[in-house]
Amino acid sequence: MARKKSQDLTEAELRLMDVIWRKGSATVAEVAEALPDQLGLAYNTVLTTMRILEDKGYVRHTKSKEGRAFLYHPVVGQKEASRNAVRRLLTRFFQDSPEELVLNLLEDEELSEQELTRIRKRISEERAK
Repeated sequence: MARKKSQDLTEAELRLMDVIWRKGSATVAEVAEALPDQLGLAYNTVLTTMRILEDKGYVRHTKSKEGRAFLYHPVVGQKEASRNAVRRLLTRFFQDSPEELVLNLLEDEELSEQELTRIRKRISEERAK
């Protein structure tokens, strides 16, 4: 039986989406050019990954006005993608409990006093709404 396709972004897909989000739209060549040289990704690898992102519903393509290349546009914004990823994380590891996620972060991470202050402020702001 075939494995169900994951809607989660892989690290490689996220790198490409970061370029698309930053640029607003880009061709495969522009995405490949914007990636760090040390990744050494070939044009065909970037093209294949862009097609996967399109299948997953993260991007769509249109015909470029200047030539044959497709222009890829984000369908899912960065904020929406990160919220979806957190929701899946909550479901998979924290029994749909945001409280458990936050407690896990507070227990495991070494948060600076400045970060804790910002978190407290944000909680206060949310309560005031």
